[in-house]
Amino acid sequence: MASSLTSDNRSSRCWVLLTPLLVLMAVVGCANGGHAVNSESFDSASDGAAFDSSAHFASPVDSDSLIAEALEACESAEALWQQGDIDGSLATLDAAYELLLQIPDDPNLIQQKEDLRHLISLRVVDIYRSQLTTAADLNSPIPLEINDHVQREITRFTGPERRFFIESYRRSGRYRPMIVSKLREAGLPEELSWLPLVESGFKNRALSSARALGMWQFISSTGTRYGLDRSHLIDERMDPEKSTDGAIHYLSDLHGMFGDWMMALASYNCGENRVKRLIRRQEVGHLDRFWDIYGGLPTETARYVPRFLATVAIVRDPEAYGMELPEPYPAIEFETIEVHRHLRLSDLDTALALERKTLVGLNPELRHGTTPGDRYALRVPATVAALFDEKVAALPAYVPPPEVTFARYKVRPGDTLSTIARRHRTTVNAIMRANKIGSRHRIRTGQRLKVPQRGRSTPVVSAKGSGGSRLPQLTHTVRQGDSLWLLASRYGSTVDRIKRDNNLRSNRLAIGQKIKIRTRNAAGSQTYTVQSGDSVGRIAQAQNLSVQKILRANALSRSSRIYPGQIIQLPN
Repeated sequence: MASSLTSDNRSSRCWVLLTPLLVLMAVVGCANGGHAVNSESFDSASDGAAFDSSAHFASPVDSDSLIAEALEACESAEALWQQGDIDGSLATLDAAYELLLQIPDDPNLIQQKEDLRHLISLRVVDIYRSQLTTAADLNSPIPLEINDHVQREITRFTGPERRFFIESYRRSGRYRPMIVSKLREAGLPEELSWLPLVESGFKNRALSSARALGMWQFISSTGTRYGLDRSHLIDERMDPEKSTDGAIHYLSDLHGMFGDWMMALASYNCGENRVKRLIRRQEVGHLDRFWDIYGGLPTETARYVPRFLATVAIVRDPEAYGMELPEPYPAIEFETIEVHRHLRLSDLDTALALERKTLVGLNPELRHGTTPGDRYALRVPATVAALFDEKVAALPAYVPPPEVTFARYKVRPGDTLSTIARRHRTTVNAIMRANKIGSRHRIRTGQRLKVPQRGRSTPVVSAKGSGGSRLPQLTHTVRQGDSLWLLASRYGSTVDRIKRDNNLRSNRLAIGQKIKIRTRNAAGSQTYTVQSGDSVGRIAQAQNLSVQKILRANALSRSSRIYPGQIIQLPN
């Protein structure tokens, strides 16, 4: 490559690139016997270079081709680096720089050449920095620097936010032993086990204004990226163990990307791309330390890392900061039991004589306090695990409310939220929440609204009676999730009557089985699936029926309770 640096002009351009790299390498040195960066490293390419640059010097080539070939060389260098061939990657970057020096001086190409020079320099810095990041480095302690920014957060935690800190510290006892165990297994610093205190106060259902959810505060896209599933009934961002696995994976990736825990923590809060942009805007000679980019970070992130450092400082030596930390709550001993049907956690709490919301606390990923209909690993306190099967068998079947869907509605002249809500059998508040409307009077003609569909009225098909029975009879084809109790509830019959009419000796049903059901519902009547917040009065008003008719049709009294998922008959 020496022949390509013969002119003073080209030599000066080369040193514009090399100077910040030499400064960096002089500070950080070389790890594990890697390359030492000096001027000679850009004067000759390794014999084992994977990208052959010699073919580009035989004859003049147009500028676009040179730029394209230089970019191709950068891509090849990236691939070699990922494969672990550092010598080949550096030699290929040498070749890319040789191509850069051949591009003619053209005012129209100044920006492209500058971008290319910057790309090559970043690649070289990344390679040398990666040599400093080893498995041992991953587990190195996070540097605890108490500067003015950190001291300010210590003052907040020991002053106006003292109660938050103490309560969060108490809650940490339920989860931190599990987190520390997983961090050790992954080879990460144990100090990271205090990150959820800053993120969420160790609350599994914490939800931020940016829609980040759970103890580790994952937004939905990042959660999906790290294997945290979401559905109508489950959001694994709220599961302490699954979200911890995701957070450890994400933090490991970020540390591998930046080679620095402070940068990794900043990226965890505001995103790696934001931090990369700040690094690219750094002045020449800066070494990409966290405190170098601190001033360019969003306000929340600028406080986030100091708050984490303040937390670690306080828990290491609470007396030094005038804090007396309480005993953390103990972790709840639990066992995992596989269930195969919908169960309401509140019903299980009662059946197992547990305190209210015990099972919600152990299974926070269940969004509506209901298990899915298929296989699910449910956590229960170890003290009641032996009683579980017996108690569950005695519980009636439960059908969760359907997933909320939305209809699109275009506002017409004369419409109000009240008339729209009545027309769609929903509430004004539900429409306001779905559309983020601050006032019930702020809608305009032509505006398009999302209208939640609360319940579904479906016709009940009836058939001719048989056997001289006075009750109409229909035939039902058994579907997945059906039970005799559910069919009796749906069609206004009883389990005993259905078993007797179908000569059934047990309560077991098979998918596809034909069941004859005599129903007291009049032909052509309708059903309504009860939703959360419903009452018989509200249903009667929405359906333009009297309360007494609905009570009589469903064998209810005025003191009877109705539940979400229950199917109510709507008389003609």
